[in-house]
Amino acid sequence: MISGYNFVGFEKKASGEKKLHAFSTVLKNDLPGEFSVATEQEIHEAITKATVAFENYRQTSVAERADFLDAIAEEIMQLGDALIERAHLESGLPEARITGERGRTVGQLKLFASLLRDGSYVEAIIDTALPERKPLPRSDLRRMMLPIGPVAVFAASNFPLAFSTAGGDTASALAAGCPVVVKAHSSHLGTNEMVATAIIRAAQKCNMPDGVFSSLVGEGALLGHQLVKHPQIKAVGFTGSFRGGMALLKAAVNERDEPIPVYAEMSSINPVLVLPGKIKQDIAAVASQLSASITLGVGQFCTNPGLLFVIKDENTGAFVQNLAQALQGVLPATMLNKTICAAYYKERQQLLSQPGVEAVWAGDEGHDDYKGSAVLAQTTAANFIQNSGLQNEVFGPSSLVVLCEDEIELRSALQSLHGQLTGTVLGTADDVKRFQAYIDILVARVGRIIYNGVPTGVEVSHAMMHGGPFPATTFAHFTSVGTEAIKRFLRPVCYQDCPQEFLPDALKDENLLRIMRKLNGEFTKEAVQQMEVVPQ
Repeated sequence: MISGYNFVGFEKKASGEKKLHAFSTVLKNDLPGEFSVATEQEIHEAITKATVAFENYRQTSVAERADFLDAIAEEIMQLGDALIERAHLESGLPEARITGERGRTVGQLKLFASLLRDGSYVEAIIDTALPERKPLPRSDLRRMMLPIGPVAVFAASNFPLAFSTAGGDTASALAAGCPVVVKAHSSHLGTNEMVATAIIRAAQKCNMPDGVFSSLVGEGALLGHQLVKHPQIKAVGFTGSFRGGMALLKAAVNERDEPIPVYAEMSSINPVLVLPGKIKQDIAAVASQLSASITLGVGQFCTNPGLLFVIKDENTGAFVQNLAQALQGVLPATMLNKTICAAYYKERQQLLSQPGVEAVWAGDEGHDDYKGSAVLAQTTAANFIQNSGLQNEVFGPSSLVVLCEDEIELRSALQSLHGQLTGTVLGTADDVKRFQAYIDILVARVGRIIYNGVPTGVEVSHAMMHGGPFPATTFAHFTSVGTEAIKRFLRPVCYQDCPQEFLPDALKDENLLRIMRKLNGEFTKEAVQQMEVVPQ
């Protein structure tokens, strides 16, 4: 049953007069449920509760937090088909896709629970005292990662579960020991409420403090800026547009006494280097592979391959035409919401109207049905290098072929690239060997490099890097997917000459947690007294 309340810790509140509704691009009307926009008082109460909760939550054991994450996963599964149906209607995504995304959401919660039980994520480092060292003795120094405080999380439009209320940002922040205040996405208000209810139930069952999680509804940018500028919020997780991410970053830096990090994933066109040997080997297969990736999820993936670099030869024309034909065979499909649909057609028209850009194939516009059809355009490398506007993201099933006259133009075009989430290389073994220097240029501009695959599809794992140089993200050093995402919400603290009884368990001599630690420069699980200390 959808209530339309805000979750201010364990309390449900709806004192505001403004109401929002979730619109369905599937049914083409508003869905049941009237959602109350959070008032300034409710926002302040949620953050105050999070601040108070932090004092207790950061002291919970890794086992307790792991059990909490597992409980959230179980409660989400208990929502059953009702969650799948609501998310489908609110996002336009097929139920099979939503079911898979629920599995991903539950899986990443359990993965972070596993990370906590391992314990090594605290990166414990111990340099024992060297009292006899000359000319000066060394103090006992012990360092580990600790949670930073309450985190504001912005739910994403294109993943109503996996990058939303209980998505990767929330999971990693809760794993780190940080309370979370979520800004619900206006397109997924019912889905948000159902998942928020599951998180609250899990928190209560696990005896977590009131305020460890809150969920607030807002309109436009107002709520977001109120969260970011609040002095008790210590970090922000955001997935969305470049404009939105930069507005939050500027507010976090310029409109606060204490600047805070905004970990924003914002804009990427994910260049693909389609090498000549690969094209010659199998034009049809390469075209089919790229077409499927360009149109996957109606192109509404942050890793959509929106840019294809090709060196002109006798096979280039056939490749482009094969790709266009493959895209023609993909039926238009419902987009996430009417705003994104309208923006897609506006952005693709802006692309096609750029000087030197030619439409190879453009499907009919589907404004009335909120459906997106594919577009394939092409331009010269010289034009691409001169016009930085051709690197603007078109969020939908769109891709631009950049035709390079020779390797010199290819090098220059790659060097002109902005920062990206991914870069892809489609090539034979001989191609990769021949073009290694060009691949290196691509590597310098991306967070993940893919060989003979497609960028769409981001595995939730320990090694995954879902981030990249600006403007793809605000911080190229961090990932928003995989266990390394927890590092965004931790900070290092060094304890100098601290008595054993006051040290955190992770830093005590006995290694009570049996975690891997760096002890006097060597990784080990052994206790301190069992290691020989070599003066340095």
